[in-house]
Parts: sequence; structure tokens; C-alpha cells
Amino acid sequence: MKITICGSMKHADKMVKAYKKLQKIGHTPVMHEDVFGIASGTAPELIEGITKNHAEVKKKYDFIKIWHGLIMESDAILVCNYDRNGIKNYVGGNTLMEIGFAYTADKKIFLINPIPDGVSYADEIKAMFTAVLDGDLSKIENSEKMK
Repeated sequence: MKITICGSMKHADKMVKAYKKLQKIGHTPVMHEDVFGIASGTAPELIEGITKNHAEVKKKYDFIKIWHGLIMESDAILVCNYDRNGIKNYVGGNTLMEIGFAYTADKKIFLINPIPDGVSYADEIKAMFTAVLDGDLSKIENSEKMK
């Protein structure tokens, strides 16, 4: 299955690990190529830009449109929702949009961790997701029975 990996750039290293794990179990993962540089620290200008003015970086690198295109070409998305900003299983604005893109295009939506509690948009995620994997990417194998 072709799966677009989505999540906060603060967790680029974990997104790369998920990418490699998906490859290992036979899927075709995709994500913006710059995530690898962010994760490895080899894209210092990009990392600095994200820290100083994330909106400008998203615009300059066309992150939103590129991720939309990746999602449209995939069978599913994997949301790497790890703790951030004091929120357990964080899903940010960009990732919420990506979940919406996937949902309206009838793509499967997998969350690595449960839906975050205490966020105003939890109901929207609940209305759209396919499965929570509880950290186990091999659960995607049984996804043909889902949704």
C-alpha cells in the first residue's frame, strides 16, 4: 500500500523511522523529501527557517500543496501524532488539514497513537480516521477490512 506520512516537523526523526519501518514491512511510504534533511540535521537553513517563521517556510517550500499531491497519489496516510506542546498525541493544524484532504479523497487514515484529548477538533478526527495503530505499524496489514 502506498502511504503518505504526515505529522509535525518537530518529529521528523520519528517520521523517518516510520518511513523505514513501512518499507521493511512491504509498503511504499512517501513524504516530502526535506523531512529526511530535517531529521538528520543536514538541512540547517530549513530547520532554522521552521524555528523562526514556519509559515514562511511552508509557503516558500510549498509544503501544503506538495503534501496534498502526495496524499492524492497514495492509498492512505499515516499520522505520526506524538506528544508536543504539552499535548499527548498532538495533531497540529497542518496535519488536521492533511487528515481532511485524505478523508475527502476516500483514503485510509491511520494514527500511530490515539486521538488527542482536550483539543477542540477531536470530534473531527474521530469522524474521519480509519484506525488507531497504538504504535504498531503492522496493524496496517489488516486494514483491508477497515472503513
